[in-house]
Amino acid sequence: MQIECYAQRLLNPFRGVVHTIRFESAEAVTTDGLEWDIYVANDALLDGLGRAGKRALISDIRYGHWSAEGGLKRGPLYPSDDFRRLEEMGAVVYEHLLRMHRDVPFKFRDAFELWLLDRNDQPLALLHSVRADSETDTRPPLDWRAGMAAQEGFRSAAITGLNEPAAAYLTRHVNGLSSGVAQWFRRADDGAGLGLHTRKGGDALRGRVLDTDAFPPLFIATAGMDAAHTRLVNDYHAWQAPWMLLLPQLDRATRSALEACACQQAELVEKHCRLYPEVIDRATLQAARVEAALVRSQPRPQKEDEVVPMFYIELNSTESG
Repeated sequence: MQIECYAQRLLNPFRGVVHTIRFESAEAVTTDGLEWDIYVANDALLDGLGRAGKRALISDIRYGHWSAEGGLKRGPLYPSDDFRRLEEMGAVVYEHLLRMHRDVPFKFRDAFELWLLDRNDQPLALLHSVRADSETDTRPPLDWRAGMAAQEGFRSAAITGLNEPAAAYLTRHVNGLSSGVAQWFRRADDGAGLGLHTRKGGDALRGRVLDTDAFPPLFIATAGMDAAHTRLVNDYHAWQAPWMLLLPQLDRATRSALEACACQQAELVEKHCRLYPEVIDRATLQAARVEAALVRSQPRPQKEDEVVPMFYIELNSTESG
């Protein structure tokens, strides 16, 4: 019986990490280390489709939702032979979840990365990541995006006189620096990247090897930017700090600076801190968690006649950026 436990980044833009416990086509996933969703998929539908069928989409069925505080809340049951097989897979994942949920954060396994390239064919912005070479045939959008949440929450005084949100300007600026070509890389344990196939040209780049320094650790390169635009990117990274702290490869100086920025967003720190692989200033982080608890204890104002539909709550919990 092979159980996989791994972490994978949520990208374009980077907005967190999903941790997964997987057995066959059943998996338990979490983005905060507390609340876990368990899904099963009927992979038998792929039988007979050959290699191409392995990329076909099959719908996930919700086995249930689990937390240590609330226990398991089961999803809908379907009386069928197929569903009984799915139930068995879901039960295996659930049993392992009970034993392994305290072991997060898991090791990152998404070593295959798709980078938007600049005009010098160097990595400019990270667009996507997957766990296996066979998954690099996916075709995500080839433009970098600051994200919907940034449109609402990201502010910067780096560029004066803007008549649009800072996130929209940053999106245009980063994409304006690109060549339009994107390339897949397989990252080694030391950070170096082997160039794989490209999208929209750049075929001659296949097979090259770039050192770890060629890949910006916070996923946007600032080489060649003037001081104002560098500050804009740095401000964006500061706004992303509660998510950036989920990354394991940060040096101590970078992590310490991001911790100071993240604590300005106490509720997000409280949401993600259980998955931080390292903490430099525990006292400041704990103060942010206390602040988040105080905020949660206060009643939130609700606009008159405001009703939040259930479908919005479900979508908002898995915001795509």
